Amino acid sequence: MISLTALIISAANFSCSKETPKVASTENDLANASLVQIFDATVKSTRNYVYVDNVPISGAAVAFGGVFPGTAFAFKVTPGNRNFVIKDTLASTTQVPLTFSEDFSAGKSYTIFTYDTITSVKHLTVTNNIVIPTDTTARLRFADFIYNSSSVPNVDVYSFRKGTTSPLFSNVQTNQVTDFIIYASGLTDTLYVYSTGTTSPLLAKSLLPSLAPQRSYTSVYIGSFKGAKSIATFANY
Repeated sequence: MISLTALIISAANFSCSKETPKVASTENDLANASLVQIFDATVKSTRNYVYVDNVPISGAAVAFGGVFPGTAFAFKVTPGNRNFVIKDTLASTTQVPLTFSEDFSAGKSYTIFTYDTITSVKHLTVTNNIVIPTDTTARLRFADFIYNSSSVPNVDVYSFRKGTTSPLFSNVQTNQVTDFIIYASGLTDTLYVYSTGTTSPLLAKSLLPSLAPQRSYTSVYIGSFKGAKSIATFANY
């Protein structure tokens, strides 16, 4: 069974954007619910709708590089084993429906990443280890969901502000989501993605927008390894 009441914490979905994350008030009675958000890294997807236990929960389509919910950072589900379907409902679509089940725990937060291509959609569910800083810093993690038909190099991620002495995230594998790190809030930055151990950028000058204090974010490396690539950043809390 699912509750359709979304949390009133605004989130923003960023892809090389200068928009500042919007953060509103929080709903505190969460102990008996599981919190879920969905990020679409499936190449060429354009109109995904989300169903939980056969109940439609997304009123608007979620496209590649988008996050659901788009106006709140998560939606509630009843803890326990839940059945998901994420699909394009257009009759002529060639996208294969993604059907899976997940076992959720009360009081925990999750992000479901869809990835690969529309003819072979996959998913990865991760538990969000949300720790609220006691100071004005934010928290940031990195996810690598770049697509290629064969294996691709692991990546190192550098910050323009911090320089190339030490990466923010190192040796990140494809379809891996890192742990959160402490990151300065209130400052824009530029991220660079390199093949691990090299100085050859795979993606340069991707803007990381200003992060709000005491909030947690994910930057996702998405697209086609041999084609267009980008980083999308969204709020987890």
